[in-house]
Amino acid sequence: MDIDTDTARRVAKLARIKVEEDELPALAQGFTAILGFIEQLNEVDVTDVEPMTSVTPMRLKRRKDGVTDGGYQASILKNAPDAREGFFAVPKVVE
Repeated sequence: MDIDTDTARRVAKLARIKVEEDELPALAQGFTAILGFIEQLNEVDVTDVEPMTSVTPMRLKRRKDGVTDGGYQASILKNAPDAREGFFAVPKVVE
């Protein structure tokens, strides 16, 4: 599939990317190369391949899910640049 400069211009506009007029042929050629690679990938037979989330089989480390009493408010608020009445104080962002 070949991408022409008009299609490349439209894609750049949709992506809100400013592309100079003299750069459009190179962009179109890059899009064509990408689509050609995707067509190559579509030719690969993956009928018996199991989907994977990682290239190495590993299990994430898990921690015990336990309920605690908390009690860290004072030490956490100690790091805040501005804390009032037991909460983080932040500047007003809505006027």
